[in-house]
Parts: sequence; C-alpha cells; structure tokens
Amino acid sequence: MLSRLSVLDMPTLELMRLHVNLIWCYTIVFNLVCLNCDDFFQYCPVSTMRDHQYKLYKKHCNSNVRRNYFSNRVINVWNSLLLTVDFRPSTSHSFKYSTERVDFKQFLVCD
Repeated sequence: MLSRLSVLDMPTLELMRLHVNLIWCYTIVFNLVCLNCDDFFQYCPVSTMRDHQYKLYKKHCNSNVRRNYFSNRVINVWNSLLLTVDFRPSTSHSFKYSTERVDFKQFLVCD
C-alpha cells in the first residue's frame, strides 16, 4: 500500500488527517470560524524565543477517551511546528501550504 502511495506521490490517510487537524486548529486559534478558542485550547503561559508564539497548553488527562479528543490530539503536533510555518492570522492558504512541507513522521503511527 505504501509503495503505491509513494509511486503516486500521495500522502497516507493518517498524514492527511493530521493536516486537516492542523488546519482546523489554525482556524480556531485565529477565530476564522464561529467557535470559541477558549472552549478548545488554552495558550501556553511560558513562551520560548526559538519557537512560535502560538503554543498551546495541554491539560493532563487520565482517561483514554479524553486523550483522543481533537483538542488533545492536535496540541503536540501544533506545538512542534517550526518558525518556517506561516502563522499569519489572515493567510490560511499559506499556513496549509507551509505545513505540507513539514516532516511529521514522528507523529505518524505507521510508516
């Protein structure tokens, strides 16, 4: 299956889902949809100079159900994004394009 995807130069379904989750996170964080960001995320109170300024705080969760919620599932990936990703609030297309060039192998379950 992976060889077919590589021949066709297509991403895996898992990678496509990851991109969609990041785009949804972007639209929620920058209020591009009618959803309250505070209902999903909290900004990280500690900021570092070498990372992007939109880090999100991940709450500790004990239950397996809560661990799979969108808001918990996307935070590690979102916080790992580098400064090469375009985080300008009005350019969702640029954000989408810049995340397509990021290597997310460490977050994918299967290679």
